[in-house]
Amino acid sequence: MSIKEKLKKQKLLFDGAFGTYYAQIYDTKELPELANTKHPERVRKIHTEYIEAGAQIIRTNTYASNTVSMDMPWESVKENIRQGYRIAKEAAGETVYVAADIGQIHWDNQVERESVSKEYVEICRVFLEEGANIFVFETFSDMEDICEAIKLIKNRIGDKAFVIVQFLVNQFGYSNAGLSARKLIQQAESIDSVSAVGFNCGVGSGHMQQIIRNIAFSGKKLLTALPNAGYPQLVSNRMIFDNKNIDYFASKVSDIAADGVDIVGGCCGTTPEYIRKIREKLNFEQIEKTATVISTHKTAVEKKNSSFFAGKEGKKLIAVELAPPVGSDDEKLLEAAHLLIKKGVDVLTFPDSPSGRTRADSVLMAEKVARETGMCVMPHICCRDKNAIAMRSLMLGAHMNHIKNFLVITGDPIPSMARESVKSVFNFDSVGLMRLMNDMNDEQFAKEPVCYGGAINQGRRNLEVEIGRVKKKMEAGATFFLTQPVSTKESAERVRRIKQETGARILCGIMPFVSLKNAIFMKNEMTGIDVNDEVLARFREDMTREEGEQAGIELAKEMMALTDDFADGYYFSFPFNRVSMLEKII
Repeated sequence: MSIKEKLKKQKLLFDGAFGTYYAQIYDTKELPELANTKHPERVRKIHTEYIEAGAQIIRTNTYASNTVSMDMPWESVKENIRQGYRIAKEAAGETVYVAADIGQIHWDNQVERESVSKEYVEICRVFLEEGANIFVFETFSDMEDICEAIKLIKNRIGDKAFVIVQFLVNQFGYSNAGLSARKLIQQAESIDSVSAVGFNCGVGSGHMQQIIRNIAFSGKKLLTALPNAGYPQLVSNRMIFDNKNIDYFASKVSDIAADGVDIVGGCCGTTPEYIRKIREKLNFEQIEKTATVISTHKTAVEKKNSSFFAGKEGKKLIAVELAPPVGSDDEKLLEAAHLLIKKGVDVLTFPDSPSGRTRADSVLMAEKVARETGMCVMPHICCRDKNAIAMRSLMLGAHMNHIKNFLVITGDPIPSMARESVKSVFNFDSVGLMRLMNDMNDEQFAKEPVCYGGAINQGRRNLEVEIGRVKKKMEAGATFFLTQPVSTKESAERVRRIKQETGARILCGIMPFVSLKNAIFMKNEMTGIDVNDEVLARFREDMTREEGEQAGIELAKEMMALTDDFADGYYFSFPFNRVSMLEKII
């Protein structure tokens, strides 16, 4: 009988943790997954213990079988996965289901992330070659990296596939990517190829029950719950779980099953005894299928529009960037802000330490300018320097201080000379941060959501990739876009194409260069800024300040004329904060 048919009749019991139980028995500092090829008899023994304890589904010992965790070439990892699946199948026989177990692969930057996504596909390909049709993706913080792998499974075996996606959240119901449990479930439920959704690891059974009871499940997918045995203690640099709570754990898991969860089991710290005790408390063959968990989640109240462009339909929007100072003297910036008060500017923007070089904090700078001038402000938020915890904290503080417009960017890398002592974070890219902010709009900011947009790099070599990124950002809630400076006809045409393909609200970047030296510097030192020989020919070395500014003003006017028919507004970035030029341009 297929697992889908079985689950129509009854609930099922997963096994418990493999890794922590293996370490407890064999006291080895090696990855448990290495035993697939080094000690297959140990792996078979643990699978057998869980089956004898009552597990109806066992997971392969392949959670960390990947090139990053094992630090091995792909061919060695591939063999490890094959052996892991074969051992589990031998132990399971004909009566127990085997799930191909895939854990999260950690990455440090966007390039690594792309290779990780491809590796998930290859891992699934190996399992499929071995005949796997049940897959469990465990301890994930979002869905983005595994969508292609899930698509491969569906394409290869169609309706035979049974895909489980389980997320890791903390006691407060948030993943490492900063997304709430509710948002994570919504992501997984929206994918047709996913059969079951739920949670594993991260929290004990009591907290997991609370988290599940506070989610509005759609009822479209089966539900899973595999909590940890509890919370570990650090003893001699090892995480040790107290196994004195087996009765409590089994009771809580029984309650979770009674709430409507279809598949239960255990994660870190659990042993065959935990599974045996659950099996004793629950006669799975006789549990009737119940309704989906009742949710206490309330519908969000009507939202107020706090966007800087609210009520300005039909008007060309004007944004002006003011670069925060590298020191603590903000006099010049405040002077520039005061100059702009009566110039028709819709929003002032503040970059977040561009090029990875420290400047005054963009949010604090924005708050001060808003307080002293009354103007609408929009700090840039980049992903380089803060993890999900810090980002949520930052957003909460900004919202309390009435900062509700943001430009979200991935961020420039740290300069190479500083990398030995200063590390990038890149917990996510701009799309991931937008998803976090979208989640906070539903949760914390339901009464007055924040408004956020993204950047467009029209100079990207493959424009199709950039168009795809814009669409992803719009799906993640971005409501406007600011482009890199438009300085040439070719650049303007590329932005036009993006507008046609996406329908996005776009403010075209305008950077009026003020001298030949300034234009040459931007051409050679700043990525993404298109400065060709025709632009350089507009400037001479012997120009006065006034002549240089006038040449920049003429260039800005020409670019605005080229984009007037499709641009929703303009995003001005003045070299050296020379904002007095704005009046001569507009």
